Amino acid sequence: MVNDIIADSITRIRNATMRRLDNTELYYAKIVTRILDVFKERGFIKDYKVNDKDSKQSIFVQLAYDDRGVPAINEITRISKPGRRVYKSRDDLKRFKNGYGIIVVSTSKGVISNDEAYKQNVGGEALCSIW
Repeated sequence: MVNDIIADSITRIRNATMRRLDNTELYYAKIVTRILDVFKERGFIKDYKVNDKDSKQSIFVQLAYDDRGVPAINEITRISKPGRRVYKSRDDLKRFKNGYGIIVVSTSKGVISNDEAYKQNVGGEALCSIW
């Protein structure tokens, strides 16, 4: 059993990108699908599909690469952990990596990127960062 489903998903995506795999399989959780929505919206992954044919649901993620085979993801890290939650205010979410990367934030308005959180004037728990 996995204690931190978000950290497990991030690690699986990171490992698959380092090995230049086309896709990877993640454990299913609603929070993971919301994070993948943000990744897909920003072009870090191509697409994902929830597989519910088996008794245990899973998510198949297609990773994004450019024409030369360079992955769209340079670095992906978990910020807030079960032992230490990290909360950021609106002002702390202004920019990340000069606009090249994003911080995925869980707010009262859903799981959104740091740019959206800044526009909507909300803060929240910083789940992960990607660039």
